[in-house]
Amino acid sequence: MTEFKHFFETFQPDHYDIFLDINRGTKKINGQVTVTGEAKTDSVSLHGKDLAVASVKSEGRELPFTLDKDTDAIAISLPKAGKTSLTVDYSANLTDTMMGIYPSYYELDGEKKQIIGTQFETNFARQAFPCVDEPEAKATFSLAIKFDEQPGETILANMPEKRFENGIHYFDQTVRMSTYLIAFAFGDLQSKTTRTKSGVKIGVYGTKAHKSDELDFALDIAKRSIEFYEDFYQTPYPLPQSNQLALPDFSAGAMENWGLVTYREAYLLLDPKNTSLEVKQLVATVVAHELAHQWFGDLVTMKWWDDLWLNESFANMMEYVAVDALEPDWHIWETFQISDLPAALQRDATDGVQSVHVQVEHPAEIDALFDSAIVYAKGARMLVMARALIGDKALRKGLKNYFAAHHYGNATGADLWAALGDASGIDVSAVMNSWLEQPGYPVVTASVVDGKLTLSQQQFFIGEHKEAGRQWQIPLNSNYDAVPALMTEKTLEIGDYTALRAESGKPFRLNVGNNSHFIVKYDQTLLDDILSDTQSLDAIAQLQILQDLRLLADGRQASYADLVPLLTHFSDSHAMLVNAALYRLANNLKKFVSAGSDEEKDLQAFFNQLGSEQVTRLGWMPKPGESNDDQLTRPYVLSAVLYAKNPAAIASAHDLFAKNADNLIALPADIRLFVLRNEMKNFASESLFNDFFAAYRNTSDGSYKSDLRAALTSVSDPALIAALIGKFEDADTIKPQDLRGWYRGALDNDDAQQVAWDWFRNDWDWLEKTVGGDMEFTTYITVTAMVFKTADRLAEFKAFLEPKINTPGLTREIVMDTKVIASRVDLIEAEKDAVHAAVAKAIKD
Repeated sequence: MTEFKHFFETFQPDHYDIFLDINRGTKKINGQVTVTGEAKTDSVSLHGKDLAVASVKSEGRELPFTLDKDTDAIAISLPKAGKTSLTVDYSANLTDTMMGIYPSYYELDGEKKQIIGTQFETNFARQAFPCVDEPEAKATFSLAIKFDEQPGETILANMPEKRFENGIHYFDQTVRMSTYLIAFAFGDLQSKTTRTKSGVKIGVYGTKAHKSDELDFALDIAKRSIEFYEDFYQTPYPLPQSNQLALPDFSAGAMENWGLVTYREAYLLLDPKNTSLEVKQLVATVVAHELAHQWFGDLVTMKWWDDLWLNESFANMMEYVAVDALEPDWHIWETFQISDLPAALQRDATDGVQSVHVQVEHPAEIDALFDSAIVYAKGARMLVMARALIGDKALRKGLKNYFAAHHYGNATGADLWAALGDASGIDVSAVMNSWLEQPGYPVVTASVVDGKLTLSQQQFFIGEHKEAGRQWQIPLNSNYDAVPALMTEKTLEIGDYTALRAESGKPFRLNVGNNSHFIVKYDQTLLDDILSDTQSLDAIAQLQILQDLRLLADGRQASYADLVPLLTHFSDSHAMLVNAALYRLANNLKKFVSAGSDEEKDLQAFFNQLGSEQVTRLGWMPKPGESNDDQLTRPYVLSAVLYAKNPAAIASAHDLFAKNADNLIALPADIRLFVLRNEMKNFASESLFNDFFAAYRNTSDGSYKSDLRAALTSVSDPALIAALIGKFEDADTIKPQDLRGWYRGALDNDDAQQVAWDWFRNDWDWLEKTVGGDMEFTTYITVTAMVFKTADRLAEFKAFLEPKINTPGLTREIVMDTKVIASRVDLIEAEKDAVHAAVAKAIKD
């Protein structure tokens, strides 16, 4: 296997002068880069991928060089080591992979147009210009760009433009930064700008396919986020500008390029008059996440990609800290509880999962590090634990010192723990390393043994696994004073249970607040005590009961059949948190039934029991002044009664469709998905199918596009399914960035699953060519494993993907997802009869 060396060890850049001449018509780039730096030896290398290098010069003298495609190296022989200036002339192509320098396509008034943008994380700056493309190789950059400019077009970069001469745009020199954070874009853009209290110019940019007021929400959130972070971090924002740019084609959700943050359109722009609260929260947290990075990731950058969590875990936590401060009425930490948290717990229970901190070198393996459930969600929960441990005062002091010590430089996880430890007087590293360096998490068993309340920890697994004897330092957060703050041993004996229960006057609980990364298995005595009065528990405590029991059932430490009657205890809750956990568990029961079977009919009747009274209470249409809980609960219960084929619900949705058929986008965004999907599932026709696809192509509203996709992928007619799959490779209709959602939707549709799965296997080469350089490529495998539940599908999955198991970047995903499907198949076979009986009993009682 090719050995990957860090080029920074032999050449350390100080400054780059970059000139790019970009022609959209020919898709060609001609460039010249002059980089000055310190050569540690007389043989150095720059990164260059798919670059046609014409010459390398130093002080006007041609230097010999060779190209190594395997390591993306331009290997250069120097006359001597020391201070060196290298000038590289080269050419390259614009890509169509959403990496490097690439065009984004859109339509405006029927005319096809494009925006040129960039995506350089993780290691794609090397596709744009020769450089030491490693996070530690920080330098300053002076950027000059010429392009086939049309009147009225806009060009943006990390820094403001300082002059325009002879068709060339020159930008201010950057501060010291990593190559992966360089960004620029140009095209026919609209914008809105404002300034923060400290004078930072904030801008939001998008294509003119959008209404101008779609920029307003993000502009407000961006301005207030920068102001919040300057105060919270006690460190000024170091650049004169912070522009947010929505690109029509964008692989990731967003990217924190310093001073020019890029986004998918759906994660930045929204209709202020008709967007659900859920989508507003999503956009706000994405913007706050990227702007958190302007300090944590940009000002101070991880030394190498193994500390990616330093960037992502922290920004993932801070997005919630910021939005909670900006919009306290949203109770945004509840969203963390129902999104990031269950994703982390589910993924982290599979044997073979990566730890938050991972050693990695191969470029493809670096891209595979971006496991959202681990590096983002679990890492954020790990930092929530640390925040709870030391408090906000120490956190802010520690961060201020961390930024002061490492600004414009690089750091490791140890540097962060040291700063937080010094500020708090607590050995943060000792506690957090057990979470950072080990995969997985513990289940803490709480039981009464010989009259003594006893706790024990053991790694929790779902599916086949090998016990590794791992142990954690667990913040227990108990409601009993006798329980220590940290569990550092395998087993703890707390004391006489009867006496402790009498002294407390309430049932024993662990992980109060649900902030620590573990689950609890209470013995029957303790669980019965908790369940005796669930209504006295707060919403998070009720969520925890359902969350932990669901996971224990997946891990075969509890029975799904025993959980069925428990669901009705919670079905009348008005709390979104409880309903989210309730329906996550209830939806897991669907894996035990086959489409069209008597068992499925029973399950549908059970869903009708769970949801119908709530639908009666809430109604279909959002009400002025209703609570956030009611707004966010309505989608859960509407989904339940429509799955149940409730005749009144189907009729109501059909009636709403008929009344709004001429302007479907104007349906309230909270319920539009359910109206459209109901129509396609129950009243489909070829004309309706074509109308929905036409609406999808023509709208620039990301939320409406998502609703139409969900509707179209639920179609059941074989001819329309074939037409649906036929659109997958039509980039004018379905952008490659959105294709995974379409594939997942079709795969999740029993009527379309076979055709979607056949497409995935038959057109793998096309898929790999189209999105294979994308850090989200492996998630096509992930979403397949989320759906499959039969022994036949497991065999097909293995037959197709195991031959690819040694492909860099795919190995872990294939191994883990095979286990995910196998454990589901085993669970269904073992428990389906008991689950069916429990559901049948529940609908009779």
